[in-house]
Amino acid sequence: MNANEPSQKAGAGSCDALLLDNQLCFALYSTSLMMTKVYKPLLQALNLTYPQYLAMLVLWERDGLTVGEVSTRLLTDPGSLTPLLKRLEAEGLIRR
Repeated sequence: MNANEPSQKAGAGSCDALLLDNQLCFALYSTSLMMTKVYKPLLQALNLTYPQYLAMLVLWERDGLTVGEVSTRLLTDPGSLTPLLKRLEAEGLIRR
């Protein structure tokens, strides 16, 4: 079986719309991965992860936000945000 042959590339009888390279979701996913990769060395100098950096951006915009407000802004679950904020607090970067 050769994956490069047209009949095998996307499976017999399937349409080109199902090819990975034609999926918007894959383009967004791969772009997100590349952006994280680009930011990684820059953020290492600040001792921040990319999610921590995003949280800091939200907090730099406005003081006094609740965890819920930050999680809404970042489109994330408050439960997963709380440990991240605790790490930032332990590093002395934020005060809760």
